[in-house]
Amino acid sequence: MKPIMFDRRLVHHFDWGLMLLTMIICCIGLATLHSAVSAGAEGGERPYFVKQMIWYGVGFFAMASVMVVDYRNIDRWAYLIFGGILLLLVCVLLFGKLAGGSRRWLVLGPVSIQPSELAKIAVIVILARYYSRRVKPEGFSLLELSYPALFAAVPFALIVKQPDLGTGLTILLISGSMTLFVKIERRTLLFLGGVGAVMTPLVWFLLKDYQRQRILTFLDPERDPLGAGYHIIQSKIAIGSGMTAGKGFLQGTQNVLSFLPEQHTDFIFSVLAEEWGFIGASLAVLIFLVLIFMGLNIAYRCKDPFGKLLSFGVVALIFWQAFINLGMVMGLLPVVGMPLPLVSYGGSSVLTVMICIGLLMNVSMRQFATE
Repeated sequence: MKPIMFDRRLVHHFDWGLMLLTMIICCIGLATLHSAVSAGAEGGERPYFVKQMIWYGVGFFAMASVMVVDYRNIDRWAYLIFGGILLLLVCVLLFGKLAGGSRRWLVLGPVSIQPSELAKIAVIVILARYYSRRVKPEGFSLLELSYPALFAAVPFALIVKQPDLGTGLTILLISGSMTLFVKIERRTLLFLGGVGAVMTPLVWFLLKDYQRQRILTFLDPERDPLGAGYHIIQSKIAIGSGMTAGKGFLQGTQNVLSFLPEQHTDFIFSVLAEEWGFIGASLAVLIFLVLIFMGLNIAYRCKDPFGKLLSFGVVALIFWQAFINLGMVMGLLPVVGMPLPLVSYGGSSVLTVMICIGLLMNVSMRQFATE
């Protein structure tokens, strides 16, 4: 039996900068979560804080596991991964836990997972495989985009059915970003743009009542300040009250007095901005920008088409999640329920982003093999 040989070049090419940046974001997340739940969240601090620390541990283990496997093997398993996630999404609709009017979680003993989060990774992997094997300088035609459209549409439909519009839209944005990255024929792009312009008004009639209410509230939060507009108004008050340097750690009044809703999940950035002000909030945004830049640099330097597309898809996921969350809490986008990567409380979200960063590090560590 041939012994398994460890390539020491992997250690030499280990991306310590990306690992350090990930740990910094996790530390920011824990500190902000401690502040958010110590006074505001129901049930006290300990359950949320301890669970998040456990999920960080699970996430780092998952990241390490992903790094061990050569990312080129993931290419071979793309359809198996995609099919497995679709099966989990179907199981959610059939057997999932119902909470808050949505059926989004599968209960596996003491653990609840949200397969819609993992679906983002599955879509990235399947699209990276499809596009990497059909790279065309002139771009993809409408017919050639039929399969990628199906890869995005099926999980989107299953996720919206839960309902979880925010995660569904994220999958569409990731898919669209990857498709534009590989290039589309000009006439196909014009056709799709025209269809989108025509269909956009019709989408309004397909939305549920609460989804329409969120859009109307985004346009005018004051129309229902104690109802649908409450989240956005209180979030903007918290961010604005932080001013330049903030009120100080654990001193945010909007959080302490429980005016800020969902302060440990979707609106955790409002807690950070209130306590650390414009300076602290800007620094947090800058850290995410550095993470995105590092990911794009990995994609740019990778010579393998699958690795390049895989890296870009991961960057698209992190960018769109952070962009939508920040826009949402500042009142620049409708409230759709989007966690801030590695900062908001939530096990499935933490696990998904950790796996994504593991994929980035995987590609970065093995670039010497494709150069």
